[in-house]
Amino acid sequence: MKGSETGLLRFMESRNDRYIIPVYQRRYDWRNEQCRQLYQDLQKIVIEGRAGHFLGSVVSQVTGSGAKTEHQIIDGQQRITTVTLLLLAMANLIKDGKIVSQQGKMLYDQIMETYVIDKFADSEDRIKLRLVKGDRVALAKIVEDDTLEDASNLTINYKFFCEELLKGQITVDDMYEALGKLQIISITLERDDNAQLIFESLNSTGLALEEGDKIRNYILMGLSPAQQEEYYTKYWEKIEAYTSGQTSRFVRDYISVKTQVTPTISTVYKAFKEYAEKNQLLLGELLSDMKKYAAIYNRLISGKSGLNNQDLDDCMDRLNRLDVTVTMPFFMEVLRLNQDGQKISTDDVRRIFLITEIYLFRRNICDVPTNALNKIFLNLNREILHYDNTVADYVDKFIYALLSKRDRGRFPDDREFSQALSTKAIYPMRGKYKDYLFERFENYGTKETKDVYTLLDNGTYSIEHIMPQSLSTVWKQALGENAEEIHTTWLHRLGNLTLTAYNSAMSNASFSQKRDAEHGYRYSGLRMNQELAKQEKWGEEELKERSNAMVKKATDIIWTMPKTGFKPKAKAFDSCTLDDENYVLKGRSIFKYSYQNAETAVDSWQDMYVHVVKFLHSLDQSVLTELVCQKDENSILKSYFSNTIDNMREPMELDNHIYMERNTNTKMKVSALRRLFPLYHLDPMDLVFYLKDEKSGFLKDDSKGDIRMRYWEYTLPLLQKENRDNKCFDNDNPHLNSSMNGYFGVSDFNIYCLALLHEARVGLYLGKPSKAENKRAFDFIYRHKSEIERKMGAPLQWNRFDDGKASMITISLTDVNLEHEQDWPVMAKFHVEWSRKFMDILVPIVKVPIQSTAPAIR
Repeated sequence: MKGSETGLLRFMESRNDRYIIPVYQRRYDWRNEQCRQLYQDLQKIVIEGRAGHFLGSVVSQVTGSGAKTEHQIIDGQQRITTVTLLLLAMANLIKDGKIVSQQGKMLYDQIMETYVIDKFADSEDRIKLRLVKGDRVALAKIVEDDTLEDASNLTINYKFFCEELLKGQITVDDMYEALGKLQIISITLERDDNAQLIFESLNSTGLALEEGDKIRNYILMGLSPAQQEEYYTKYWEKIEAYTSGQTSRFVRDYISVKTQVTPTISTVYKAFKEYAEKNQLLLGELLSDMKKYAAIYNRLISGKSGLNNQDLDDCMDRLNRLDVTVTMPFFMEVLRLNQDGQKISTDDVRRIFLITEIYLFRRNICDVPTNALNKIFLNLNREILHYDNTVADYVDKFIYALLSKRDRGRFPDDREFSQALSTKAIYPMRGKYKDYLFERFENYGTKETKDVYTLLDNGTYSIEHIMPQSLSTVWKQALGENAEEIHTTWLHRLGNLTLTAYNSAMSNASFSQKRDAEHGYRYSGLRMNQELAKQEKWGEEELKERSNAMVKKATDIIWTMPKTGFKPKAKAFDSCTLDDENYVLKGRSIFKYSYQNAETAVDSWQDMYVHVVKFLHSLDQSVLTELVCQKDENSILKSYFSNTIDNMREPMELDNHIYMERNTNTKMKVSALRRLFPLYHLDPMDLVFYLKDEKSGFLKDDSKGDIRMRYWEYTLPLLQKENRDNKCFDNDNPHLNSSMNGYFGVSDFNIYCLALLHEARVGLYLGKPSKAENKRAFDFIYRHKSEIERKMGAPLQWNRFDDGKASMITISLTDVNLEHEQDWPVMAKFHVEWSRKFMDILVPIVKVPIQSTAPAIR
C-alpha cells in the first residue's frame, strides 16, 4: 500500500485514466447538506485566501496496462462524484452562456477534456468516471447537458451547484482555482493488500455506510471487475430489490435463521462476516441461498404470500401493520418449508400465521412482556423439528410448542385473556394494536369488509366513547346516583367504545341523540353499531352486557385458543433459562447447558457454574477484578468471589488473586449467575439449562457413559502400572461412571480420580459414617498443609465441608474436554502423576493414628 498527498484535480486529470466505482459500492448518496458544506468550504478558500482544504482520502486499486489505467475506487467515490458534478455545472453554464469565464470557452474545454471525458475514446468509454449501473444514465445526461427530469441524487446535486454558481457570490474562475486547492491522501493498494480490511479501517468524512453496504462490499470486493459485475447482476441486485431497501434488516434475519443468534442491527456486518468465514461457504452458494431467502422475505414484507390464499395474505398484512419483526426468522423458515417440495401445505402455513396472530394479540392484551419473543421465534422451527426430527404434524407441534411456554413466553389462556380484555383500558392503548382490535371486530367473519385501517389513518373513522369522556347533566341523570363511579370504571373499557365516522358531531350528546341522529348508530353502516341501535338507554347494565358479548366473541370466535392432541413420544429432559426465576431447580440434575444455542454437556451444576463463570471472565476481566477489590462487604457477590481464599470452603482460582467459591447449592449458583449477567450486559435468556427427567433420573440415549468407558479403558492400565507396588487401583475395571476409586487399607477413605467433561480431578476422600472422625482426620492433615503443598509442588483445594459429613482434599486440571480424545493423554498423565503423589505423600499421614505425632515428610 502506497500513500501520498496530492490535489484531487491532479488525481483526476489523466486523459487515459478511468475511475471505476465497483458494482459492490452503494449508489451515490450525498445530499444537499454535504454538497452545501463542500461549496461553503470552497468559498472560504477564495474569500479567506486559504492555501488549501483537506478533503480526505481516496483509496484505489489500480488495474490495466498500456495506454489505459483503471482506478477501482474503494473509498472516496462520494467526493470524486460530487466534485465532478460541480465541474460539470461550471462547464455547462459556461457553454450555455449563463456565466462568463475570463478564459472564455477555453475553461469549458479544459474542464471537460481534462476531468470529465476522453474525446478520443469510444462512446461507451467516453466518460472517465464510471459509476454503478443505477447512476450511469443520470451522469451521462448531465455530461450531455440534456433535459434533467429524473430525481436522482446526481441530478438534484447538479442542480444545486448550478443554482449556487448563478448567484455569482464568487466567480467561476475563482471556483476553479479553489477546486485546484482541494487536497487528498491518495492511497494505492498493491497486489497483496487486503482491500476489505483496509476499507473497514477507514474513517473518512461523508455518510456512514449501512450494514448492508458493508456486506455487499465484503462479498464483491475481492473479485475481478468482470466477476463483480456478474455476481452483482445475478445475485446482489436482486437481493436489494427483493428487500426493498431493508437489506440490513433482511441479512440480520437471514443470519438469525442460519446461526440461531440474532445480532443487533449495528453488528449485522460483523455477524455475517463471521458466519461466512466460519462455514467457508462458496460465494455462489451463499448468494444463491441469500437470494432464495430474500424472495421469501419479499413475500413477508409485501403481505403477498404468492400461495393464492386470501386469508393468509390478509393475515400477513395485519401482522405487518402490527410491526412485530421478531417473527421474521420463523416465518421465513415456514415459507421455505412450504416452498421446498411442499413439506408443509399452504393451509398449514395459513394456520401457523393465524395462530401466531392470536398468540401475539392475546399477549398484548394481557400485558405479557415482549422481551421473550425474539428467542421464542428464533428457535421455534428448530424446536418443532426436534420433537421427532420430521416435518410431519408441523402445525400440531407448533401449537404444542407455544402452549408449553411458561412465564414471559406463555400463551394466555381463555381465563386470563377474557379477564384482561374485559377490564383493560382500551382507549389509551398504542394506536396500531387499538386500530387492529376494532378492525377485527368490524371485519371478522364477513366478506363485506371495510378498509378500517385507511379510514382511521386519514381521520374518516375514529374510535368513539359511547358514554362521553366528560359527563353532562343529561348523562349524569341517565347513569343514576353512581354516575361518577360508573364513568370512572367503564369510560375506556371495550364495552364503551365503538367506531364512527361522525365523532365530532356526536360529542357529548345524549345516548338517544347518538342513536337516532341523522348519522347515528341507527343509520350507521358499521356492524359494530348495529346492536347499539337496538338499545333504549345506556347505563351500567348495558355496558356490562355489551362488554360480556364482545369479550365472548373475542375469546370464542376471533382470537380462539388453539388446541392440539400432540405430545412428544418421550421427553427425556426439561429446560429453563437463567431468567426463569419461578422455575424450581431444587432436586433437579443438569446434564447440559447452552449459551446462544451453543450446547455444552456437563456433569453437575458445579461443572456448569465453573464453566460459565470462566466464560464470562474471558469476555471482560475487569468485572471480577473490580468486584473482588470492592470494600463493600455487604455486596451479595462478595460471598461468591474474593481476592483471598479466607473463609472459602472450596475455592477455585479463576485468575491471579481472583477466587470463586464452588461449594454452594444450586440456588446460590444460579443466583450468582443472575447477578453476574447484567454486569457483562448479557441477556440471561441466552443461557438455557437442560435438566434430567425427574421420573427416570437419567437421560435416554446418553452417550457420556460410553465416552467415560472408553476413557477409563485408556487410562486405567496406566494408573495400575504406576501404582503396581501399592495395588491401589488393582480391583478396578473400566466403567461408565465419572470416578475411579483407589483404596489403601483405611476403611471409607480412598484416593479417587474424577473425569468430568471439562475437568480432571484427583482427591483424597474422607467418608467414614462418623462426621466427627472425618473432620478430625482432615484437621490432622491440614496442620501440615504448607509442608504437603511444598512437597507436592502445587496448592491443593482443602474442602472441610463443615455442613457435610465427608471432607476432601483435591487438585484439578481444567481447560480439557473429555469428549475430545486428543485431550485424553493430558488428562491421563494428570490422573497418573497426582494419584501417585497422593499415595506417597498423603496416605502415610492418613494411616498414622490421629493422637500420634505426624512423621516428617520425606
